[in-house]
Amino acid sequence: MQIFEKTITVSEDDIDDLNHVNNVRYVQWVQDIAKDHWLAFATQDILASYSWFLVNHFIEYKSQALLGDTIHLKTYVPLVEGVSTIRHVEITNANTKKLIVKSKAKWCLIDNKTQRPTRITPEIGELFN
Repeated sequence: MQIFEKTITVSEDDIDDLNHVNNVRYVQWVQDIAKDHWLAFATQDILASYSWFLVNHFIEYKSQALLGDTIHLKTYVPLVEGVSTIRHVEITNANTKKLIVKSKAKWCLIDNKTQRPTRITPEIGELFN
């Protein structure tokens, strides 16, 4: 199982009225790292033929992040089955290693021409291994 990671720094735009990262921002970061992971490994032919549709999403907030914190995002896809995958994302404070958010989402592969779900090809499945 392949792990994809990136690090970001919390900016003023990420902060809400309570002076910590807004929950909506975490959801955006979860989506962003999923997209970054896909774009990093999918070929141009795959990108032209397929897209992902979010089926459901569970997010659990464990701690908070503050302005200037360095945040580590990690994602992996332990299950590829039929037309869907289960993607996990963990967001931690890069300095303290404290878990801030964990997320689990089901994504469905869509054929760009038909706009319908399509079975995940072995080539696409291997992108996550």
